[in-house]
Amino acid sequence: MKLGSIELTTVSGGVCRLDAGTLYGVVPRVLWERKTPPDEKNRIPQQTNCVLATIDGRTVLVDTGYGSKLPEKQQRNLASEAGDPLLRNLKAAGFEPEDIDVVVFSHLHFDHAGGATRFTEAGEIIPAFPNAEYVAQRREWVMATSGLAELRGAYPHPQENLLPLQASGQLRLIDGNVEILPGLRSIVTGGHTEGHQALLFQSEGQTAVFLGDICGTRMHLSVMWCMAYDTNLMQTRRIKADLLGEVADNDWLALLDHDPDYAAVRVSRDDRSDFIASELIESL
Repeated sequence: MKLGSIELTTVSGGVCRLDAGTLYGVVPRVLWERKTPPDEKNRIPQQTNCVLATIDGRTVLVDTGYGSKLPEKQQRNLASEAGDPLLRNLKAAGFEPEDIDVVVFSHLHFDHAGGATRFTEAGEIIPAFPNAEYVAQRREWVMATSGLAELRGAYPHPQENLLPLQASGQLRLIDGNVEILPGLRSIVTGGHTEGHQALLFQSEGQTAVFLGDICGTRMHLSVMWCMAYDTNLMQTRRIKADLLGEVADNDWLALLDHDPDYAAVRVSRDDRSDFIASELIESL
């Protein structure tokens, strides 16, 4: 779709199934299962929507899905796709890895950064996009590569997914709310992770915001509906209320990373649920 002079396209980084308890945190099952019934293993389907943007002649990719390096047991648990779904779907959209100029991460959990690197035939791990600059918040990078015991579940594979980007010289770390390139800005949110950021696309008076895991699905539009993965639940709720308020009041397009059915929504305020989807968009 066109957003002013920016072309936006949804590209799947792979579908999978995640434990419903981790996706809904303290929300009672009797509430969430009406909207997303789980399978026999208490899992619900999830998308890993990545966004491809053409901005002033540059091809930008936001997030990279889970990639092709998941251990076999994790693949089974997640019911994840075989091979490298992001590269496969990029090719179907007419793009080769060499075509990507910039990769921007909302954050560095495996399902957002795993596709940033890949195995060679010799078993070496290298950047998946050889010509790209990879952009992440400095605070997010520090936490993701810290090796802290309490973060191992959140960032289980930093050696594989992340460090080759630094070794290749392709990594750019940013600090705070900055213009990444004309038409694309970072909005540091924290909450889900310490360095989590939303990405704001603006062109010719039109705006779209990639919410990342601050609000991953349309079911999470209610401020109190948050993930168990959130490192700072109160911050998630605060920033989600503020950010979704801006989205609703200014008629921005909200881009969703994990919704299994929709890539984007228009948002309205609602007296009962805080915010609701007033328009559902399957793909960009």
